Amino acid sequence: MSQPENREFTLKLMMKSLAVSAITSLMMSTVAQAAQLGNDAKAAIPKDVMQIIVVDYRAMQNSPAAMNLKDRVLPPELKRLETALKTSGLKVDQDADTLAFASFRAGDGSRIVGIAEGQFHTGTIMANFVKNKTKAAVLRNNQIYPLGSAGMSVCFLNQTTMVFGDREAVKAALDARDSVTPNLLQNSDMVNEMAAVDQKAIWSLLDQKGTQVMMKSVLGDASQLADYDTVKNRMKSARYTMDFSNGVKFNMSVVMSDTITAATASTLMKGVSMMRKASGSPLEKTALDSTTIDSNSGTLTVDYSSSDSQFSSLLTSPLFQSVVK
Repeated sequence: MSQPENREFTLKLMMKSLAVSAITSLMMSTVAQAAQLGNDAKAAIPKDVMQIIVVDYRAMQNSPAAMNLKDRVLPPELKRLETALKTSGLKVDQDADTLAFASFRAGDGSRIVGIAEGQFHTGTIMANFVKNKTKAAVLRNNQIYPLGSAGMSVCFLNQTTMVFGDREAVKAALDARDSVTPNLLQNSDMVNEMAAVDQKAIWSLLDQKGTQVMMKSVLGDASQLADYDTVKNRMKSARYTMDFSNGVKFNMSVVMSDTITAATASTLMKGVSMMRKASGSPLEKTALDSTTIDSNSGTLTVDYSSSDSQFSSLLTSPLFQSVVK
């Protein structure tokens, strides 16, 4: 998979994760808690990160309907990771509170590493590895265990944090955590962006290239306009959050290099919204009417809000399916 294809995959992955988590929270009818990553988790993410997705994993496990939806829209790559965890005997689906996925550059492409935080029964897990004669690969002071026949591996950083993924992704995460290579904590741009979103239960950050691919997808045919070429090269990053404490709220911010570019991007998106309203169903028109597009201080903002029932209905619309397909 080429680097642009990897970026596009992670964008779809992010949207699917947001969609799944949104439905879970609606079905749970609970106030979402903040999904903050601990320092051990942050340190295990390589510095050259393209995208981070963080979701409330525990809520997912408590709703069969949400799990069915997740199974329908989750990409095969993440299904492999989750299946490997569940079949390993680690009981991560019971013990994890927060689940994060980070896509980072590796050579000419990219890799994805998963990080789970919770209260893991590491003593029992290690005893199970010994019982099953599962041999670990040793990397410095770290033990990397294979997860069945799925080609996945796992390493416990401590009793509350584990990293998992393919062997090379886990090794890269451990190199970052052990300061062999730079890690996320040394990426000031991402760390600063994280401070603006990590109080939410569901959030995602994208770097410049990921933001460009995402915006091209959002704008559709409008991305062929000359104005888009000017806008694209001045995009810096993007962030998303979702909140369910009182209905559904979705907020997206795209950081531009200057106020004029942000205003231009806002105008392009408003035009796209008007075109989609003209051809959309009544349900989709209502959703677009509930969306506010604006710019402020060099940042393009998109805000959507609705009641739980309105959002639930929107999930069956072609507009929603075009996002998660």
